[in-house]
Amino acid sequence: MPNGLPIPVIIDCDTGVDDALALLFAVRHPGIDLRAVTCVAGNTDVDGVVRNTLTVLEQAGAPAVPVARGAERPLIEAPRSARHVHGHDGMGDLGLPAPRRLPADLDAVALLRREILASPRPVTLVPTAPLTNIALLLRTHPEVTRTIERIVFMGGAAGAGNATPVAEFNVWHDPEAAAILLTAGVPITMYGLDVFRRVVVPAAEVRRLRASTEPGARLAGDLLAHRPTTPGSAPDDPTEDAGGLGDAGALCAVVDPEGLTTHRLPVEVSLGPGPARGQTVVDRRPRTGESELHEGTREQCLVDVGLDVDVQRYVRLYLETVATVAHSRPTAADGGSGAQR
Repeated sequence: MPNGLPIPVIIDCDTGVDDALALLFAVRHPGIDLRAVTCVAGNTDVDGVVRNTLTVLEQAGAPAVPVARGAERPLIEAPRSARHVHGHDGMGDLGLPAPRRLPADLDAVALLRREILASPRPVTLVPTAPLTNIALLLRTHPEVTRTIERIVFMGGAAGAGNATPVAEFNVWHDPEAAAILLTAGVPITMYGLDVFRRVVVPAAEVRRLRASTEPGARLAGDLLAHRPTTPGSAPDDPTEDAGGLGDAGALCAVVDPEGLTTHRLPVEVSLGPGPARGQTVVDRRPRTGESELHEGTREQCLVDVGLDVDVQRYVRLYLETVATVAHSRPTAADGGSGAQR
């Protein structure tokens, strides 16, 4: 927090379970000024994402943060959801109430442009979803990059993937959009699967949150309980109580970057057909290889790639944050619009 001021943040998400954990953290951390949330199809369809986002903000006691509907499919690919992970409703089928808040009366790209340009200080953009909205913004309104401080995106992998053996879901869902993001011309941090999978909240803490009488903390516990950490475990397996923070770790990295070890490395997205499509190719070689010697070097984007994380530091940060009372600014339930800033 420069000069003790909160960091202006915009989240672009496909609210399933771990995007919801990220929203809860962003609303409750005093070092974040959540300017807006934009929604894109990914974990579930875009209308479900909007509904889930509004519900989470209500449950968290958030101020009247504007929420906008964005792209309902990738730039080229057909839409492919992750309901098998996040439940039919994208939120673990927890039976949460329908939101009373309404989305903004403009689309995601227009809201992103408005809030980025209107922010009194450069914005940190945190996409935790397929990058379709961000690609459309960058291609339609490239002037916004002048007032973006950094993009911290959850996506990609230097090692193994999850959607395919080499590709992570958010990048695999819309590889062309991810490739456009990498050419944004602003500092980029990749919070990929290499660190995403490691930050796990212990079972005892998950149970403590689930027993809370405070709605936001209890929701965090219920969501964590839906995130199995053992490969092959089913969501809500009673023998698997610990829960991974997932996307929320990217927000931890915004307020506490010292907890994330990054290396500035060349990164590109594999766009060709075949089994490598959607892979983030991270060049970790210590020296130039034969390909470059024989064929010449190609221009590649340099990205701060997260390769290690202080797990206990981020778990502690998350738990201390979500257990606090939400910001004291007006909420939609207290008379805030929930749709307009």
